[in-house]
Amino acid sequence: MGRGRKTKPFFEGVTITDIGAEGKAIARVNDMVVFTTHVIPGDVVDLQVTKKRTKYMEARVTRVIEKSPDRVDAFCEHFEVCGGCKWQFLPYDKQLFYKQKQVADQLSRIGRIELPEITPIIGSARTTYYRNKLEFGFSNRRWLTTEEIGLEGEELNKNALGFHVPEMFDKIININKCWLQSDPSNQIRNFIKEYADENGLEFFDRRIQSGLLRNIIVRTSSTGNLMVIVCFFSEQKENRENLMAAIAVEFPQITSLMYVINEKGNDTIHDQEILVYKGIDHIVEEMEGLKFKIGPKSFYQTNSEQAYELYKVAREFADFKGDEIVYDLYTGTGTIANFIAFKVQKVIGIEYVSEAIEDAHVNSELNGIVNTTFFAGDMKKILNSEFIALHGHPDVIITDPPRNGMDEEVVKTILEAAPEKVVYVSCNPATQARDLALMDEMYKVTRVQPVDMFPHTHHVENVVLLEKRKM
Repeated sequence: MGRGRKTKPFFEGVTITDIGAEGKAIARVNDMVVFTTHVIPGDVVDLQVTKKRTKYMEARVTRVIEKSPDRVDAFCEHFEVCGGCKWQFLPYDKQLFYKQKQVADQLSRIGRIELPEITPIIGSARTTYYRNKLEFGFSNRRWLTTEEIGLEGEELNKNALGFHVPEMFDKIININKCWLQSDPSNQIRNFIKEYADENGLEFFDRRIQSGLLRNIIVRTSSTGNLMVIVCFFSEQKENRENLMAAIAVEFPQITSLMYVINEKGNDTIHDQEILVYKGIDHIVEEMEGLKFKIGPKSFYQTNSEQAYELYKVAREFADFKGDEIVYDLYTGTGTIANFIAFKVQKVIGIEYVSEAIEDAHVNSELNGIVNTTFFAGDMKKILNSEFIALHGHPDVIITDPPRNGMDEEVVKTILEAAPEKVVYVSCNPATQARDLALMDEMYKVTRVQPVDMFPHTHHVENVVLLEKRKM
């Protein structure tokens, strides 16, 4: 006979006490840490354990018995089903508190390094409509509410244009109004959904990889530029042209209307040809008088106003004197490189996405900047002793890697180059802490500044200044 499954524990009347890494709520039961979601400190709940480990458990909330006095009403009708803005029920000042705590906890717990006093987090002036880029997915398998599931025999429109339901790759929740991007983003999405339904266009089926409409990307800028990219899964020329024409007529303010045929198994379009239907192939953002060209494949911080605050912190930490050679690692479209160029002798930018480096060159030309040089390729292959000997020893290195942090070989090269200062910009304090630990023998962390780029989420950016220890 096989072993019977052990019944997982069920806990009643548990008080949530804290918020930890990745925004998970924390409770303690019988000296055991229990992680859960969709609740905040002060909530009293019943918990059904879903995973039991030696040192912790994971659980789902089955009932909220008593709401925390800190709770506020969520403003979005899609709250909790949609995967974004999970902290809407937490007041913004409390969000900032837990983000700052997350930075402190991860740098000390993972990095295990000496830290200065962490400067209070820089909050976002806008907590809604702060994003300049959103991507919405099509699906013919719309997420159904409990009420809809119970409508036996009813003909339901199962098409959706919106966001993925967490942990369900093929389910999209149809979004009526998103609070993340200013108009006309909502109008564009709703118009395309209505047009597609009325004209019988096929919504993408992620299970069997079929259909016409795959996703749309909307990018805005403070200069008034507006980019819309429609991603098709298959080529149906007449349907495609009719849809693009309808969008162009309905929204004449779109300055860059583009499309792509993406027949791959994933939604990324960096390796696809993106074609202009109407307008130009880019939008322009401005920051402190500088202009930045943003193409359909370009990376640009999605909260423009807070990006400016972030880059000002990086520049302040570096404290340039005017004669420095600066390496800007993971430079993207050269935003930081161009932002600091007038303050230094020379900036060397490195980025693996070749299209981004092309934009970086253009951005320097747009702004009359002549002291920047950019290189495209794998960071750990480009950045080596020969490269440094050829282009000059860096006085300051600014690094802004992706969420998984820097490759160990890149850290090793930085240590060999031994610049006087390293300014580390991170969107993931956990991997930042890991990298700081690798550099701790040579560098001391002297300043730490968290910046909130994404209100109503647990995500936080963090800037750290490392200064070479006196040997």
